[in-house]
Amino acid sequence: MADMSTTLAGASLPNPVMTASGCAAGGKELQRFFPVSELGAFVTKTVMRDPRSGRPTPRMAETPSGMLNSIGLQGPGIDAFCEQDLAWLQAQGARVLVSVAGNTAEEFGEVVERLVASPAWECVVGVEANISCPNVANRGLVFACDPVSSERVVRIVRGRVPASVPVFAKLTPDVTDIVAIAAAALGAGASGLTMVNTLLGIVIDTDRLRPQLAGVTGGLSGPAVRPVAVRAIWQVTAAMRAGTLASAPVIGVGGVRTGRDALELVAAGASAVQVGTSTFNDPSAPRRVLTELEAEIDRHGFDRFADVVGIAHERMARP
Repeated sequence: MADMSTTLAGASLPNPVMTASGCAAGGKELQRFFPVSELGAFVTKTVMRDPRSGRPTPRMAETPSGMLNSIGLQGPGIDAFCEQDLAWLQAQGARVLVSVAGNTAEEFGEVVERLVASPAWECVVGVEANISCPNVANRGLVFACDPVSSERVVRIVRGRVPASVPVFAKLTPDVTDIVAIAAAALGAGASGLTMVNTLLGIVIDTDRLRPQLAGVTGGLSGPAVRPVAVRAIWQVTAAMRAGTLASAPVIGVGGVRTGRDALELVAAGASAVQVGTSTFNDPSAPRRVLTELEAEIDRHGFDRFADVVGIAHERMARP
C-alpha cells in the first residue's frame, strides 16, 4: 500500500483527506459513522466572533448536479466553539483545521486570538481563513474578490497565529484572475491556499416563479463545481511551477464524491483534498474517499501519495 502521508507547510498529516468546512459541523454527527481521527484533518464549520443565527429559511435548494446553500455562517461564536466543539474534537484525537471568519478584517484577528488562547489549541494543525463565503447577505464579506482586502485579512490572521501553525486562505472562483488573489494572500503571509469555495448561484421556484432561497443567492457545491476547482488549482499550480507565484501547498475542494474525483484535484496540484457536499447523502464519504484514493494511487503504481501531486503538469500533452 502506498504511503498516504502529506505535509502542508510543516503540518504532517497521516493522509490527505479532510472534511470541508460547513458540511460536518463540529464532527459529532460524523463520529457515528467513522472515527473523525482517521481523517488527515477535520475542518470545522466556519466560526465567527459572536453567535450568529444565519439567514432566513428556506436556506437550501437541490440542483441536478449539487445544491445551493444559504446558511449564512450560522454558529455559536468562538467562545462556545472552543469550549464545546474544539474540546470534543481534541478528546477524540482529531487533527483540526479551524475555519474562521469575521465581519471585518480586525474581527478575523479577534477570533484567532481567542482560538489560540483556548485550552484545546494543541489539537489545531492549521487555521483556514474563510475570506470567500458567498452565502452571506453582505457581499462585502467576500474579501477574496479583491487583492487588497485579501491581503489585509490574511496579514492580520497570520500575525496572530503562532508561526509554527500554518494559515490557509480559502479562495473563491468568482473572480477574473484567481492567481492575482492567490499572490496577494501568499504575499501577506498565508502558508497555503484552499481552493475553491462555492460559486454564487440562484435557483428559481418554477411553481411560485420566485427565488427558492429566502436569501435569493446561495453557494453552489457538488459535482458541478469540480471542473472549476480543478481549473483553479491548475492555474495556481502552473503559476507556482513557472516561478511567477510563490510555492505553497494547495488544499483542493469542490465536488469530490469518489477517490477518482479526489485524484483529479491532486493531479492538478492539490496536496490534500476536502470532502463536503457528498456527506449529506453519504456520511461515510470522507472515509470512503480516502480508501478509494489510496486504491487509485496503488492502481497507478505509485509508492507515495506525494509523487502524484501535480503530476498532470508533467504529463501534459505537448504539440
